[in-house]
Amino acid sequence: MSRRRIGFWYRLAAVICKPPLLVLFKRDWRGMDHIPADGGFITAVNHNSYLDPLSYAHYQYNTGRVPRFLAKAGLFRSGFVGLMMRGTGQIPVYRETTDAANAFRAAVTAIDKGECVAFYPEGTLTRDPELWPMQGKTGAARVALLTKAPVIPVAQWGANDAMPPYAKEKKLRLFPRKTLRVQAGPPVDLSAFYDREPTAEVLRAATDVIMAAITEQLAVVRGEPAPAEPYDWRKAIARERRAAREAAKATQGAGADRTPAEPAAATEPAVGPQQARSTQQAQEDESK
Repeated sequence: MSRRRIGFWYRLAAVICKPPLLVLFKRDWRGMDHIPADGGFITAVNHNSYLDPLSYAHYQYNTGRVPRFLAKAGLFRSGFVGLMMRGTGQIPVYRETTDAANAFRAAVTAIDKGECVAFYPEGTLTRDPELWPMQGKTGAARVALLTKAPVIPVAQWGANDAMPPYAKEKKLRLFPRKTLRVQAGPPVDLSAFYDREPTAEVLRAATDVIMAAITEQLAVVRGEPAPAEPYDWRKAIARERRAAREAAKATQGAGADRTPAEPAAATEPAVGPQQARSTQQAQEDESK
């Protein structure tokens, strides 16, 4: 089979989701010619809003090549959402497994059958303060090296204006009408990694190449230069923890030096509420 048919369930999802997307948002779609007409392939997409899957799925549906997303297995067990996830052929990821290759075996099988599998390589919403792609996880690279399938970098921007990540309240900001911008680029050249043992270092290098390609496309979409290095939220968490420890030590030292008559000085928290939420979410994602 050279390509997967759209099928009943995907068409039903389109009937439900497309009308409000067409009414509520404008679209700026580019690079559809880079989506392969036949054969299995991977798309690697940046992630900066909870609306991203709808925006990107709408874009790709209109190319005639529907994507199969990797999603947490728990979503497949819940009511109507689970029914739609199963019906549209999305791929459950069993996070409890210790074997990364087995976790993506369904993705490999789908690509071998001529289907498209969509990855969000960051694994979660970006933590970059300016919403650029952060350092990615190695799952997409692992599947790409196993299958040698084309990897199409996809950048999207605009859904974050309607629903910003990590906002205090997950409310849609529909007015003024936002533009959903999606752009696909040419396939990422990973041929230098094909004949190498997929060690952690090789997978990391291949992932960095994929993330650089996504970031390059996003820089075009945004019309501004990208950062020289991707944001590494693990290092950011470590810095925040060090700052908190140093602040606590400084507070304890100041308290020991105060006389009983001295009032305790107010101290600013080392980590603000927004950063604290981001840090807590990052720690939860890391534990999965």
